[in-house]
Amino acid sequence: RMTKKILKDICKQQKLYLTPYLNDTLYLHYKGFDRLENLEEYTGLKCLWLECNGLSKIENLEALTELRCLYLQLNLINRIENLGALQKLDSLNISNNYIKTIENLSCLKVLHTLQIAHNKLQTVEDIQHLRECPSICVLDLSHNYLDDPNIITILEAMPNLCVLNLMGNQVIKKIANYRKTLIVRLKQLTYLDDRPVFPKDRACAEAWAIGGLEAEKAEREKWESRERKKIQDSVNALAGIRRKAEEKKRQK
Repeated sequence: RMTKKILKDICKQQKLYLTPYLNDTLYLHYKGFDRLENLEEYTGLKCLWLECNGLSKIENLEALTELRCLYLQLNLINRIENLGALQKLDSLNISNNYIKTIENLSCLKVLHTLQIAHNKLQTVEDIQHLRECPSICVLDLSHNYLDDPNIITILEAMPNLCVLNLMGNQVIKKIANYRKTLIVRLKQLTYLDDRPVFPKDRACAEAWAIGGLEAEKAEREKWESRERKKIQDSVNALAGIRRKAEEKKRQK
C-alpha cells in the first residue's frame, strides 16, 4: 500500500526532501501500488511518476494543485476521472491502460500533451470529447482500435493540434491518400506519425487538394528549383569569399 511511511522511505532512498511539500518531483513507478492514496501532503509536486504499477483508478490527487506532469502509463486504469483539481496540468500520459472513452479532460484548460496510446478507443464517439479540449497541441492516439475515417472531423476541430500520432490504427488504411489528406485538413500540423510536416510537404499537399497529382508535381518542381537555386547561391557566395581572400593575400 501507498502508506505515508512508505512514501517517506521512498523519498529517503531517492535523496528527496523528507518534508513532503518541499518535493517538486516524486518517482513512484515500478512499486506495485494498487491504489493512489496519502499524497495530500505533497502539495508542491510538479511532476509525478506512477507508471507500471497496478493502479485501477485515478483518485486522491485533489491536493496536488501545482502538478504539471502526470505519468500513469502501464497501469490498469479504465476511466479518466478526478483530474479537475489539477488546473496547471500540462502533460498527461495514460498510455497502455484500458480506457475506452476520452472524457473529463475539458476542465484542464492548459493541457498541452495527451498520450493515450495502446488503449481501447474504437469509435468517433470514443474521442468526441477532444472537441472540448482546445488547448491540446500534442496528441498520441497510436495503437488503439480506431477505424472510422470520420475521426478527422474531431481532429480538425482542435485549433492548436500540431503533433498527431495515429500509427497502429486501422483508420490509416481507410483514409484515401492518408498523409496528404490529414496535412490539408489539419492546418496547424507540424508532425504526423513518425515524421515532420515540412512547409514543402504542406504546399504540395495543398496543391494536390486543389489540382490533383499534376498540380502536386508542379508545386514539387517549384520547391526543388528554389532549393537548387539556394544551394547554388550558397556555393557562389562561398566562392566569392574565397576569391576576395585570395586577392587580399596577393596584394600583401
